[in-house]
Amino acid sequence: MRVDKYLWAVRYFKTRSIATNACKKGHVKIGGESVKPSRNVYPTDKVEIRKNQINYQIEILDLPKSRVGAKLVNIYCIDITPKENLEKLDLLKYSQDYYRKKGAGRPTKKDRRELDDLKENTKDDID
Repeated sequence: MRVDKYLWAVRYFKTRSIATNACKKGHVKIGGESVKPSRNVYPTDKVEIRKNQINYQIEILDLPKSRVGAKLVNIYCIDITPKENLEKLDLLKYSQDYYRKKGAGRPTKKDRRELDDLKENTKDDID
C-alpha cells in the first residue's frame, strides 16, 4: 500500500491529497529518509510524520483495505511517539491562547482592561 494512502486510511491526515503533499514536502520519513507518496509500506515499518510542529512516530502492524474508523486505528498501527514530543503539543496549545499576532484585529475587552490597568500602574510608579 502507498504511504500516502496508508496515512490517510489510519486517519493521520484528513484527505489523501494532504498526505501526498506532506510526503512531497519531506514531512514523512521511513528509516530516517524522506519518501515519495508512491513508496510502499509494509508491516513492521516505522514511519515518522511531522505534523503541526510535532514529530509523530508510528509502527505499522497491518495494512487496511480502506479508510478505517477512529476506534479501529489501533489495529493497524502503534503510536511510539516519545512523551517529550507530546508535551510540546500541550505547550503549543497554551502558548496560542496567550499570544495574539500583530494586526489580528481590535483588542478584546479583556485586552483593553489589561492595558488600562498597566497604564494606571505605571502612572502610580512615576508619581
